[in-house]
Amino acid sequence: MRIDAYNQVGQIMKAGKLSKAKNAYDKMNVASNKDQLQISQLGKDYQIAKQAVAGASDIREDRVAQLKERIANGSYNVDTEDFANKLLEKFAGII
Repeated sequence: MRIDAYNQVGQIMKAGKLSKAKNAYDKMNVASNKDQLQISQLGKDYQIAKQAVAGASDIREDRVAQLKERIANGSYNVDTEDFANKLLEKFAGII
């Protein structure tokens, strides 16, 4: 019989401790019941820059039009020595 009494007292004390802990936790979180997300100014600037780059065209239409016109007129000449040097520079960078 005494063992049962100790078990009952132990259960009541555990329940009391849990409720005290829960009350303390609830008091701590009264003001902040919702999750919040804050983005730094650097993150906001990065997002704006990323959107600007995504909206920009990859092809410079004005430059392409000039080159097409020069090719059509026959006035576009490639310096073969300069081309070979640039090709070797790129090749050396790969190796």
